[in-house]
Amino acid sequence: MQQSAPQTSKNDSLRTRRTSPYTLREKVGRILWSCVQLTLFRCSFHNWYGFRRQVLRAFGAQIDQTANVRRTVLIECPWNLTIGAESSVGDRAILYCLGPVRIGTRTTVSQGAHLCAGSHDHRLASMPLLRPPINIGDDVWIAADAFVGPGVTVGHGAILGARAVAFRDLAPWTIYSGNPATRIRDRQYTP
Repeated sequence: MQQSAPQTSKNDSLRTRRTSPYTLREKVGRILWSCVQLTLFRCSFHNWYGFRRQVLRAFGAQIDQTANVRRTVLIECPWNLTIGAESSVGDRAILYCLGPVRIGTRTTVSQGAHLCAGSHDHRLASMPLLRPPINIGDDVWIAADAFVGPGVTVGHGAILGARAVAFRDLAPWTIYSGNPATRIRDRQYTP
């Protein structure tokens, strides 16, 4: 029979679990961003990329003048988001930027893709929030409905195929597919 943890330890764990990991500034920012994302951002015309870049920059995102973000993209904590030149994020993509998310230049994040820079430390009873960064290199394609997990670096030129799941770093100029993502072959590239 397994012994239960002492009552004080359980109470401490519960108290820690109920304590928000966010500062007051982050809480206010998240509420304001939610309101703006659901109205101005979401209801903008489909080709108003410049407008959406300005809105994202007003909330601290670093977005190149030539990057395009579709109006149906869901972004959490845009102040943790960086998008390079000539990159695009497709419809219904999820950029869960609890930690820093960097998308390089000439990179495509296709429709429905999910970049998740947040997790919990399951080794502790309080399950504290973790915010490991995601780094997506230049000339990358994250295909439709693919998932990139916390702490993953996608090397320059890599491709993560449709509905593939990456929980480990992806090597540069390599094509991956499946769950978990496995290497298929090298990517041939002609500039």
